Amino acid sequence: MDHVLVLNASFEPILVVNWQKAMQLLFQGKVEVVEEYDKEVRTVSMRFRLPSVLRLLKYIPLTRRKNIIRFSRANVLLRDQFTCQYCGRKRARTELTLDHVVPSVQGGKKSWDNIVTACIQCNQRKGGRTPAEANMRLIAKPGRPEWLPTFTIRYTLKSTPERWKVYLSWQMSTHPQNNS
Repeated sequence: MDHVLVLNASFEPILVVNWQKAMQLLFQGKVEVVEEYDKEVRTVSMRFRLPSVLRLLKYIPLTRRKNIIRFSRANVLLRDQFTCQYCGRKRARTELTLDHVVPSVQGGKKSWDNIVTACIQCNQRKGGRTPAEANMRLIAKPGRPEWLPTFTIRYTLKSTPERWKVYLSWQMSTHPQNNS
């Protein structure tokens, strides 16, 4: 297992990191190990049990984190619900691209207000033009979302490690459709 659950100082789950990032946090003195896997990580002279669950030593207020919505491909796809903003068809992640509404060659910026999800076909049809120039309409006006997509943690892992379940139980009982 290469994923590690990170808990706030209050034992609330806040994110999942890979084992390398987990070890980095541990050696920086920012976390303590709460649970371990049976696997070990070895160096030339030392070996460590791979952490499964870490707890931050300093509390991070979650209300502040909720206001920070990072601009990323994954978050644009989530905002647009994996739907092409030109033809309206829901597509798989691999069949979608990010499109500049106002193309970068015309001064369009890489921002929440100018990037939309587009299927490959619509993106090619639009080309380096604005929707009006390409005689295409946007389904919705792009903008910064008001929510933080918190379910990405639950959906990126095929099965929840057994050692995490006690820390995620409040989420699983609140959102029974997310059990995996």
